[in-house]
Amino acid sequence: MTNGRTSNQALPLPAWGIRLESRKVDSETGAIKKMPPPGELIVALKQNIGVPAETIVQPGERVLKGQPIAIASRWGLSVAVHAPTSGAVMAIEERPIPVAGGGTGESVIIEPDGKEERYAGYVAQMNSKRLPPPQIRNEIMEAGIVGMGGALFPTATKLNPGSGIQALILNGVECEPYISADNALLTERSDQVLRGAAIMLAALDCDECLVAVKADMAEAQAAVQAAIDALGDDRISLVVVPAFYPAGGERQLIELITGKEVQAGGLPWDVGVVCQNVGTAAAVAKFFDEGEPLISRIVTVTGDGVGTAANIEVMIGTPIVDLVEFAGGYTDDAAGLVMGGPMMGFSLPHDQLPVTKATNCILVAGQAELDPSVREMPCIRCGECARVCPAALMPQQLLALARGPDYEALESQGLQDCIQCGCCDYVCPSYIPLTSRFIEAKQGLWENHLVSQRSALALRRFDARGERLERRESDRSDELQRQVDEIGPAGEIDADALRQLKQRVKSKKPGDKT
Repeated sequence: MTNGRTSNQALPLPAWGIRLESRKVDSETGAIKKMPPPGELIVALKQNIGVPAETIVQPGERVLKGQPIAIASRWGLSVAVHAPTSGAVMAIEERPIPVAGGGTGESVIIEPDGKEERYAGYVAQMNSKRLPPPQIRNEIMEAGIVGMGGALFPTATKLNPGSGIQALILNGVECEPYISADNALLTERSDQVLRGAAIMLAALDCDECLVAVKADMAEAQAAVQAAIDALGDDRISLVVVPAFYPAGGERQLIELITGKEVQAGGLPWDVGVVCQNVGTAAAVAKFFDEGEPLISRIVTVTGDGVGTAANIEVMIGTPIVDLVEFAGGYTDDAAGLVMGGPMMGFSLPHDQLPVTKATNCILVAGQAELDPSVREMPCIRCGECARVCPAALMPQQLLALARGPDYEALESQGLQDCIQCGCCDYVCPSYIPLTSRFIEAKQGLWENHLVSQRSALALRRFDARGERLERRESDRSDELQRQVDEIGPAGEIDADALRQLKQRVKSKKPGDKT
């Protein structure tokens, strides 16, 4: 699967992408900190791609640490949600949640009691690797585990591709500037990540796991290799990936490591690969080893606008204002909040939003870190955006089509393959915000599909109604003829009465009483 490359040999530079300044050194200093429970937890029920979980608790109820407060919905992709600590359910209501473009979602509001009393419904399962694969997947779904790299795809579903998987890739390639949460996890808890990898291999019935780490993550590389040596599992090996952006993108990483390209519209399963984040693997291990579902995660808090940059293990649902305060509070230079990195992250309107399973970084930007106020200029068709695009798209052509917008052409030119990495924005000499234009065009494309689907559904309903009316008219005519046949030949009854009977039947509307 690795094309014969040894585990400690760095892969060659890709033909796409850009090299970015790291800006990670501040948050990489010091060990992972653990934040105590805040005064209030805002636990959103939609923390996965798909359908929100369905709440099973009521206001006024006391919950325990790790207790399910919402179960996976039966109506689509979904995972359970759990209480991050013990305390009282104060309300179940709509609250703002941190998503691109803003939004709200049903949330369970918990007031921690400080007792950290654990839920006894989950227990450690040290023989987890011997469990049947379906049971492992069910347990992972029950634990509320999703893709911790930010995609939030339910992990149990991703571990259920059927036979033919040749390799599991654990993605530890944090190519975004500033973010170092995965680096901290690999440096301090590599053994936990590898235990999760072994459980995932059992779920997939697969015999190869490749732990991908970036070339400039020297401490993480050493920690992973030491953990592999200590584990003695020859199915697991380390692969070093170039410090290039966006090498951590799922499809880009698969191509770098295996040489196989996931085709447009396809999935990694199609080339025999499943890709999971290293944080996801650690969450799997924590559930099976300790009986603790996904109720916390490591978040990088960094930027010129925060007192002390650090990696902090924090409870899901913690208000961002409390997280920033734990990291030393705002400096006088604080000018804005971003969830995620500067390339693929998005601005937050305020700090009352909660940490979710997708929150890998809170960037408290200083004045100098915000995008400079520059004037957008016309495209000069230099081609730099196409050169760096990791999806091999033609951004300048997509931009022209988006101005229409020509949705049919946008779809045929691969707009949906754009991973919104921001490389095109970064190299554009005309300062055109290409990524935001493509995000808007994707939304328009989706809405256009929705309108088309609704129109097609309305047409099908109209045609079906016409067919029903025709059948009903035919049935009435047949019934009339049957009655006439029962009465006898037309000559034996009054002809005028017969004509009146036929007229009444023809003029009768559905639902009229006789």
